[in-house]
Amino acid sequence: MRSPSRTALLALTFLTGASIGARAEEMPVIEVTLNDGVITPQHIEVAAGTPFKLSIRNVGTTAAEFESQRLYKEKVLAPGAASFLVFRKLSAGSYPFYDEFHMNLDSANGTITAK
Repeated sequence: MRSPSRTALLALTFLTGASIGARAEEMPVIEVTLNDGVITPQHIEVAAGTPFKLSIRNVGTTAAEFESQRLYKEKVLAPGAASFLVFRKLSAGSYPFYDEFHMNLDSANGTITAK
């Protein structure tokens, strides 16, 4: 039998997760593809302070890694895999990102600019 405090905690966790999920589905979605060292698009513009979801798909034949040190985000994707990153709020500025597995290529670099 669960204690009342544990049951309340589980209920709160469920409700919070459901609430966050609903908000994430309502966010603008920006599609990014990684293809053996080519990131498309390389330049992304978003409204500063507005949440958005970055949908990332690796359509290449090799593993790829979306990484941004300034944003403290990284996501490794096997060939054919897809995932996403949620950004709650970006201050105005430019945020570089790259495919770390192909970082020696100019086409494997990009920026997110929040205005």
